Amino acid sequence: MEFQGILNNISRHITLSSDEVELFTSMLNKKSLSRKLLLLRQDQLCRSIYFVDKGALRTYHCDKSGRESTVMFAVNDWWVTDMPCFISGQPSMVFIEAIEDSEIFELSKANFDLLFEKIPLFERFFRILMQNAYIREQLRIIQNLSLTAEERYDKFMDKYPQISKLVTQKQIASYLGITPEFLSAIRKNKSVAKRNQ
Repeated sequence: MEFQGILNNISRHITLSSDEVELFTSMLNKKSLSRKLLLLRQDQLCRSIYFVDKGALRTYHCDKSGRESTVMFAVNDWWVTDMPCFISGQPSMVFIEAIEDSEIFELSKANFDLLFEKIPLFERFFRILMQNAYIREQLRIIQNLSLTAEERYDKFMDKYPQISKLVTQKQIASYLGITPEFLSAIRKNKSVAKRNQ
């Protein structure tokens, strides 16, 4: 079934009637993305929120010098957008890029707002989603402040083993807030330590 993934995701938090399912799925726009395609550009208006049905996306910010900082990775069964800009209507602060061939469902801001009006249960669903995202980001900030780069790398590899196979060392380093060279040294030290065990 075309919508099975997104409906399974939603059913973890709310139960919809068949009429509500029909209304919700009628609001979705399915898109296929090829690897490296930009779904959203920094400074572009962010008018949609996306559900990753298959594949993986990367959200990153680019500073004036061109340095990229990865904000998050979104693999299948994840939602992604530039939330502050999606809600406020301001230009995006990030790029969203497909890091492999992907299929997504797009929900426009107009349909997002209409959804709350027509199916109030979705307010509960998105509240839970936002709470979980806030918790995840606060924990990440605390880890960045309190853990060494090596500890942050270990936690990343434990938590996101599937993502580490899809992305470059440079992208992992930018997510961890370190240089690719420093990450290379961490990996080399781990490899040597493993051989010496």
